[in-house]
Amino acid sequence: MRITPTKIAGAFILDLETREDDRGFFARIFCEQEFAAAGLNTRIAQSNMSRSRRRGTVRGMHRQVEPDGESKLVRCPRGAIFDVCVDMREESPTYLQWVGVQLDEENGRMLYVPERCAHGFLTLADDTVAIYDASVPYAPASVRGVRFDDPAIGIEWPIDVTVVSDQDRRWPLLAVPNAD
Repeated sequence: MRITPTKIAGAFILDLETREDDRGFFARIFCEQEFAAAGLNTRIAQSNMSRSRRRGTVRGMHRQVEPDGESKLVRCPRGAIFDVCVDMREESPTYLQWVGVQLDEENGRMLYVPERCAHGFLTLADDTVAIYDASVPYAPASVRGVRFDDPAIGIEWPIDVTVVSDQDRRWPLLAVPNAD
């Protein structure tokens, strides 16, 4: 697989290297040695799957704080998502910046989201499935979030957001210093 860094330190786009024949293709989606060589967390403690029925569904922006900080490896085997990583590390030069990438069943791409970054996605097709592997188990007491439409972050979603959970609507807006 090809592991390409993004502008967010520790976040990577992973492209499959496929072996194709008349049956279809074969590709490796995880390799402990390749991940370790690239500095990615190799621990997978939990695998999660979501199915979104309607195009325009947003899920996120979520993260877990210490001691339960998690990294995620996200893929979309059915449908399409615009997957987003937001840098929430205050000491980072890219604090509150975001990177988004389309993951879908055709391109097979994956996004690696490092610890202390928020993650979420918007479905670009009806009946979309997303799968993500997390480095630590879900810890409800450590869950935090930011609004998908927070102006302090300014995510440019490629289509209108039409479905949002009550929880994701209720995340507080970030307080940003007055620019005056």
